[in-house]
Formats: sequence, C-alpha cells, structure tokens
Amino acid sequence: MKNSKLVIYIMLLVIVATGIPQFTFAADSKTASIAIPISTGLVGSDNSARTFSLDLPSGVIPSSILNSTLKYSGNNTTVGNFSVVDGKIKLTLKGNQSTKTIDVQGYRGSHKAAYGSEIYNSIWLYSDGRRWQINEYDEKNDVNNAHRDVLATDGVPSQNPPKTVISAGPLQDREYLKWFHDSKAEVVESDDVIQSTIEPEVISKSGYLNEEPKFKNNRVILNYWIPNSFPFRPESTAGLSGLAEGRRYFAFVTYYYKATAKVTTYSYAGTVTFDYKLPTEPTLTGEVALLTPNPNPEKYADKAVPVKLSLKGSLAAYTDASNILEWVFYAKKTGDDASLVTKKDTAKVLSSERQFDFVISKQEAATQPGFTQNYTLTVTVRFAKPVVTAAGSISSLSENFTINAGTYNGPPPSSIPIPTPTPATGKPPIARITMPDQVVAGEKFIVSGAESLDPDGTIVKYAWQHPNVNLALYGKSSDTSYGLDSIDTTQTITLTVTDNDGLTATTSRDIKIVAPAPKAKIQLLGTLKQNRKITIRNATKNVSDDFPIIEGSTRFTITAISGGTNADIKYSGSLVGVKEVDVLMKTPGQYKAALYVENTAGYSGTTSWTFTVAPDEAPVPYISMPLIVYRDLDNGNKASVTLEDFTVSPDYDYLAKRVWEYRYDSDNNGNFTGEAWVQINNTNLDRINFYPAKVGRYEIRLTVTEEFGQPTIDAFVNAADRKSANTDTQPVLERIVTVENRPPTSDWSW
Repeated sequence: MKNSKLVIYIMLLVIVATGIPQFTFAADSKTASIAIPISTGLVGSDNSARTFSLDLPSGVIPSSILNSTLKYSGNNTTVGNFSVVDGKIKLTLKGNQSTKTIDVQGYRGSHKAAYGSEIYNSIWLYSDGRRWQINEYDEKNDVNNAHRDVLATDGVPSQNPPKTVISAGPLQDREYLKWFHDSKAEVVESDDVIQSTIEPEVISKSGYLNEEPKFKNNRVILNYWIPNSFPFRPESTAGLSGLAEGRRYFAFVTYYYKATAKVTTYSYAGTVTFDYKLPTEPTLTGEVALLTPNPNPEKYADKAVPVKLSLKGSLAAYTDASNILEWVFYAKKTGDDASLVTKKDTAKVLSSERQFDFVISKQEAATQPGFTQNYTLTVTVRFAKPVVTAAGSISSLSENFTINAGTYNGPPPSSIPIPTPTPATGKPPIARITMPDQVVAGEKFIVSGAESLDPDGTIVKYAWQHPNVNLALYGKSSDTSYGLDSIDTTQTITLTVTDNDGLTATTSRDIKIVAPAPKAKIQLLGTLKQNRKITIRNATKNVSDDFPIIEGSTRFTITAISGGTNADIKYSGSLVGVKEVDVLMKTPGQYKAALYVENTAGYSGTTSWTFTVAPDEAPVPYISMPLIVYRDLDNGNKASVTLEDFTVSPDYDYLAKRVWEYRYDSDNNGNFTGEAWVQINNTNLDRINFYPAKVGRYEIRLTVTEEFGQPTIDAFVNAADRKSANTDTQPVLERIVTVENRPPTSDWSW
C-alpha cells in the first residue's frame, strides 16, 4: 500500500531510538516486516474479507523473498495462502466483525445520482377563447387528472391563463435504489436499512413553487404557479377547433432518500514478516524522498512553492570502495529536459545522497484547483574497473525513480497522498484482465488484457488459459462465451504476459456463469380507454446470443378482472407466435395481460401487467344565446339569433357532429310538448345565426356527437359506440328565445 513505506520509516525511527534491531541477521538472509494499514468501520458484505497488496521495503526485490517464511501477526484470520504478485505481497484477511447503527443515503443506482421528477400539467383554452381548463392532481382525494375551469382575465381571446397555483403529483421513484454511507466506497445492503426510517430529502426544485415539495400518498406533490418564467410547450392541435389550444407547464424536483441502518462492520490490522536472501552480486538500491512541501500538497498562498527532493543510492553485496569512480545524481521535471540538474560525488563510498531544489511557480499554482508536478530522478554508480558478474562485466549500475509535489486552492483534499518512489527500470510486466464478473450461458463477452503494462518496455506476448470457453482467447483481447454445461459454475481465466526483456507476469479472474433464462417484459401502447386500440407488445430482449427467443412459442393471455368480461376483449388473429397484438375493450374495467416466452435453450419466463381501461365519457353540451330578440324591418322583418356552442369533451375526444334544431310554441301557451323539431344546421358549426320570422317563443336544441380522439379498431366499433348528448340537461329557460316586435318610437314637437 502507498502508506506502507512511511509506516516502515516511522518504525525504523522508533527502533533506532529504543535500540531494538529491525532485522535479524543470518549468513545469507535478513528478516523484514510490513505493517498492514489499519482500517476499521468498513461496511458491507464485500468487506467481510479483504485482499491486501503490500509494497516491499526499500532494497528488497520480489525474487529474494523466501516464501516459506511469510507470516501474518495480528487479530485477523488469513484466508488462503500468501503470494507475491506484480512485485507486491498479496494476502487475504477475514474481517473482525462488530455491529453499529449508521446514517445512510439512498440514490438511484450510484452515489450522488439523484431521483428526479419532471412533470407537466396540461392546460387547455376552450374554443370560445374565454375559459381555461386546468388538469391537475387532487391531493385530498389522491386523484390524478382532476380538472377545473377558470375564466380568463386578459381579454378575448385569452393569451395566458390567469396566474394561479396548480398541483402535480407524480409517483415517488425508488427504482434502482442503492444505499451508501457517506461515500461511494461504502455500499450498504438494503436488508440492513430500517424501513420505517426511510424519508425523502429534496435536493433541488423549480424556483416558482408556491411551497416546499411534499411527499404524501407515495407521491411527490408540487404546487406551482402558472404562468411562470419557464416557457410552456404546446400540446398537439389535432382535432381542435375555434380558439382552442393546449399547453404544458412544467415543474421539477430532485431528491434522495435518507435512513438509518444497522450494519455489520469489519476491521483489519496486523503485520507481515518474512525472510529475504541477501544479494550475492553488486546490487544498487535507492530511495527518493520529498522533503518540502510538507504536507504535500501545500495550500497555495499567492507565492511560489519551493520543492526539495532527496535521492540516495546504496550498493549491496559489494565491498571494494576503492573501485568506486563516482556517484552521479540526475533530477528533472518529467518531460522537461531543460530542467535537468546533475550532481556528482567522487568520494569512494558505498552509499551516497544528494538533494535537489525546484520551484512550483505562482503561475503554475494559480492556474487550477489542484496542480501536480512530477519529477524523474536517476542515481548511477560508476566503477573505475569493470566488475565481473555471472551475467558478464559491468562498468556502472543505475536506478530510476519518480515522485510528485503539488499545491491546491480552496478546501484541502480529503486525503494527502504520500509520494512513493517508483523504480522504473528492470521491472517485470504487470498483467491485468478486464472482463465481466458474471455472464449468462451463450452470451458473448470480451476478455481483454489491454490494460496490462510494462514499466520499462513493451509487452510482446499474451498467453491465455481458459478452460471450457466456446471460443479460444488469443492476442491482446477477443470475445468468447460459455455453453450450457457451465451453468451454475465459476470459471477461471488466466493471463500470462511476456515483455521485451523476457520477463513474465501472471494474473487471473473468476467469472460466474448463470442460466440464460429470459426475463419476460410487456409494453403497453395506445390509450387505456373504452373502444380504443391498445397494443400489447412483447418487449423481452435476448439475454444470450446463442439462445434467442423462439418467436413461435411466444404466448399472450388477456383476461378481464373486474368491470368487464372476457367477451368484452376484442382482437383479430392469434395470441400465439406474434410480436404484438392490438386489442380493444368494449367495457371499462380492470384487465390483465400475461406473456410467456421461451428460448432455444429451453428456458422460459413469464410476466403480467394489470391495467385499468377508463370509460369513454359523453360530451357535455352547453349553448349560449340571447333570451329576447326583435324583428328587423331591414331584414325582411326577421329576427337574428346568434347561437354559440360551449360543449366540452371531458376526455378530449373530437366533436365531430353538431345538429342545431328549434321548435315553435305555435299556440303561445308556453308548452312546447307536441311541437315538431325543425333542423337549423347540421354542418358541425359551433356558432350559427338563426333567423325566425314569427313573433313568439322558440326552444333551441343542440345535439353533439363525438368521434374517437384516439386510434380505434374499426372492425369492433359502430355508430352507437360514438358518444352523443344534447342540451336537454341544460335549464330550459336558458334555451328559449322570445321574438318580439320592436316598439315604436315617438318624437314630440311643439
């Protein structure tokens, strides 16, 4: 781990101070120890066991470790064996358990991903241009799409609805709810959350809300002003007449959930000790340290930041100091050859150290919230006479390192990284596999070793071990799949990479194979209303490339639950072997659509959707007319009566036919019974002029017939299914006009 070397340095200081040796010496080996970073309060079943990769102490190379001497000391229990992977000691520990109560936050699938509700209310201007219909949520009765009418206040035709508060009540969303404890790294299991403590918490909302959002009736209730600064979006104008128009006024709220959870936590600590062989031939080891800034990064204070680096080299398994020609130290800003600084030491010593000074300028530190400068350093020892080794004669040894220093603006980082020297020469490659943790049998997936790397060269070979795969793996990456015989097993894929120096590294990943059972899914399209076309679609997706859904085995079932009967369900053709089916319900009520799917592997899936079909509502006729008119000598002694239609369709159907009629009180007895109705107009006009010639009373009647405002299936509907209504329900006194002679006018003169 990054902090392991710092821990070792501190332990060494303590050891020196107390006189206790860190290493025990044998003729050809030493003992070293590495502290495991102390971690407590880790939440979630994923932390019940943890794997640690520990950096080796300075001067220890992986090949020198005596694996049989690896030992863990501490209160945890080891799982499996130790291993040395990618130049680090790898071990797995079982966590020590304890229980505590914590506050948790619930987000949509990932940390800080808020739930959101962007809703709109549909507001309609009637064709008379005078009234607005407001469709909204009724909080008291928990009813959506309640509506009320308000009169315009800005003239005729109205340009905007009057300023008023409307209500919306979208359902609360808990889809993909995932719980966290303060950070994305601490995932909390849903079973650990105390359900009675779950409460939504608002993050953001529209600025024109009349009050804070409420969470009630399992809904997010927003009461907001219209019109507001957010521009409305127009509704479709299909089927509208007169001045009618529709608008959508939007509002939004984002939120997350907070709760209390009772969780099991896990903690880890301890020390790993091991013996390692001392080198038998000249070996150069080194250390680099950042002396300033301290702490690193340093807060920017409108001035340049000095950087001081220390580089040390030491020779092991070599004692002839008289053959040391010189020590050479190089340091530069990474990628900036002009910044190179070189220092030498010509003393005949087996260990040497030099310091380097750099500067992070004001301009660099001020340009961004966090600035990091990387440095590359090299220590080289040169011999006066070549030294003979088993691999041949050498005249020098070198070791490369990198380290960084930085600054920050604003609040300090949550954690300050401790710079760790990284040898950059003579390193073996690092093998890495990228692939999913779980697949279904027959599903093609990519296995990639492209993230493998070689610190000091290139990777030239990828060798895969892949038992039971359908397609062999080769090269840097390729795709494969598993067959049905691997279901409910965990398979291991292993990669060995070789670099241009002939060094190798090996790693492996486990993958679980599950059955390719399809997950049936139904999609409902159309309008859930009586005598309207409803499309029930199979939205199931193949979960496996090798085992697709058998279309001929797909089966729909549609049944009546309440309100209607199975005889009210109308469709053409078969419910078997089709992708979708168009149905029509003759009677409102509750119905259920079920779906069965099967794939070529013999696995099946089912699902169902219960839905409510609303009734087709009849229009509500209303006419406006004068109550008294006078005959006009200039118009053939006829009166003129303007008749206006204010009929509304509660469910937004199209008013397709209007028939205007009158009957005349021929005996002037105030009773129209027995009088014949006479048609005035049947051309679907919402405003006409009627010209009666006789003095007396006329009763007016309007009959309105709707046409479906949404798609239907013509084969299953007839004229009787079109809703119709007349003005007989309107008070009769509002529908009688009296025609009179205009009284004479007198002009007196003297």
